[in-house]
Amino acid sequence: MYDSLFQHIQKFTTLEPSDIDILESCLNLSQIKKKEHVLKEGQVCNTMYFIVKGCMRQYIINLRGAEQTLQFGIENWWITDYLSYHNHVPSHFYIQAVENTDVIAIEKPVLESILIQMPQLERYFRIVSQKSFGAAQMRIKFLFTMSAEERYHHFNNLNPEFVQRVPQYMLASYLDFSAEFMSKIRAGKV
Repeated sequence: MYDSLFQHIQKFTTLEPSDIDILESCLNLSQIKKKEHVLKEGQVCNTMYFIVKGCMRQYIINLRGAEQTLQFGIENWWITDYLSYHNHVPSHFYIQAVENTDVIAIEKPVLESILIQMPQLERYFRIVSQKSFGAAQMRIKFLFTMSAEERYHHFNNLNPEFVQRVPQYMLASYLDFSAEFMSKIRAGKV
């Protein structure tokens, strides 16, 4: 079950068999049920989650009391609240399973210890963080420069299979429009 993580790491750095053994002994495999939260606003995030199978999302509850999805995570993606994780402060976010999801969880003290033992993992986590940050920057660009309809079609063209996996109201909140507007776009009425 850890193979997907090790394969992902090997794309960016080399692990020796002994490194894999050490890392494997420190990881926890968890099954998160659909709609279950692994983090709620106000909790301190001490865990990073590598998604083996399934889908998770990070969201907030906005001033109107509505959920606003900020990020989805699918197979071979990491999801966490980086600010809470690194600064040991209460989270502003919720992280929830969208589907029944298998994750590899790694706690902060364990990861810090492993990074000292295996400096090559620093490279891996730096690259993962950079890719995540870049994706967040592109999402902000699309929110500022594309119409709602353009955002939907752009996202659908890039991720057609993903659009079918998540509830429409979550996708609408991620793309920053209402579920009603989503229905109109999908029906070709916009």
